[in-house]
Amino acid sequence: MKKLGLFIIAIGFIACQSENKTSNTTDTTSVVTTGDSLTFKYDSVKVYSKTPVSVDKNVTDTSKAVISYPLFNDEKVNQFVETKIKLTADSGKNYKTYNEYATDFIKGYDDFRKSEKDYPQTWFLDINAKVVKQKPGYLSLLNTYVNYSGGAHPNSIFIYLNYNPATHQEILLDSLIQPGSLPKLTAVAEKIFRKNEKLSPTASLKDGYFFDKDTFKLNDNFTITDQGLMFLYNPYEIKAYAYGKTELVIPFSELKEIAKPNSLLSPAN
Repeated sequence: MKKLGLFIIAIGFIACQSENKTSNTTDTTSVVTTGDSLTFKYDSVKVYSKTPVSVDKNVTDTSKAVISYPLFNDEKVNQFVETKIKLTADSGKNYKTYNEYATDFIKGYDDFRKSEKDYPQTWFLDINAKVVKQKPGYLSLLNTYVNYSGGAHPNSIFIYLNYNPATHQEILLDSLIQPGSLPKLTAVAEKIFRKNEKLSPTASLKDGYFFDKDTFKLNDNFTITDQGLMFLYNPYEIKAYAYGKTELVIPFSELKEIAKPNSLLSPAN
């Protein structure tokens, strides 16, 4: 399957450029959310470049890196989230803290500007992990990664994280479905995908899609909603950039013979 791609609306880019600047800050929101035994609040790390984009003193825009994340009362959950966020870093980069991650991005911009003094644009890094569902034995987060460091448009990836805060284990798709049932799940998903895309059951996927060998496949980027099992394909993963991300929901009613009994894929759970 093609490499995960890029998508972000222009207004996000504009908003990134318009905030007041400081060199390095950490913010904690006042909003506290509770559910079951877990309590969390949203926190963030912000690092700004001291290098303005223009020599014109009236232009104050500069590059920034922001990492926002939920901070739980359970340190093991925090470690899981932090580990997943750090995996968005470039290959070979290993950071000990969020601040180190953000600071290194800004250093990259500052180093670049030393040799490209007339470069007319700022860079930005925006990583935002949000809780999207929380109930006994299940915590789902959406981690949105947006990076702009030159080029036609920003890089963007949307990744769901699924976690059991009771057992402190990541929830993988194989743990939710019957052994050997992935082909059946894939067949059900393909029918829904073709209906959503207005494709006939026999239409080729060669034109307009990026599936490996032109064969429909499920990825491992999923979450469990009130409607069923939802998969998310990132921009460039199965379609051109202009189409953005693609969501595919498989209703619980279609999972009766596929889901493990009394699992998270049972509507009652």
